[in-house]
Amino acid sequence: MNPETHTPTRLIQEFSAGDSTALNQLFELIYEELHSVARRQRNRWNGMNTLNTVALIHETYLKLWKHQPDQIENRRHFLAIASKAMRQVLINYAEKKAAQKRGGNAVPVSASEIELIADDQAAIELLEINEILNQLERENERQAKVFECRFFGGMTVEETAFAVDISPATVKRDWQAACNWIYNETM
Repeated sequence: MNPETHTPTRLIQEFSAGDSTALNQLFELIYEELHSVARRQRNRWNGMNTLNTVALIHETYLKLWKHQPDQIENRRHFLAIASKAMRQVLINYAEKKAAQKRGGNAVPVSASEIELIADDQAAIELLEINEILNQLERENERQAKVFECRFFGGMTVEETAFAVDISPATVKRDWQAACNWIYNETM
């Protein structure tokens, strides 16, 4: 086999073209990078039992596999899509957790879902942040993407700059502006 077929770019192209086996190979190739992103995401919650790192990665994989994006341009675009998928996974489970707390036990929750978001307060905060982020997305899409990569994707400034295709300085400005906007919306 040609070594070129094992590059992330080639695998992204194959996955984007409809080859779901390429996603398996891609996740194997960049698993450590995704694990670091998920671990940083978990650490963001300051001791609240919010996320299981491995479960978040696996659920993100399943989401991408089930709902394959139409066209993934490159590794940068894939990382941005993975951040969005992580956000959606977290929000879906936070909604289930909140529904259970309100007595909506009609929604079945598996053991892995319980591990993903185990703290009621974390689930409530995730839902609040998601709602405010949706508002920011309507106001300033780029700032919302930066916030999504940094907050939900757990990416560094440099990783976010790469994923969104902007400079690190712009990421810092957009991150600060997004945080300020979200703070003002919550007050």
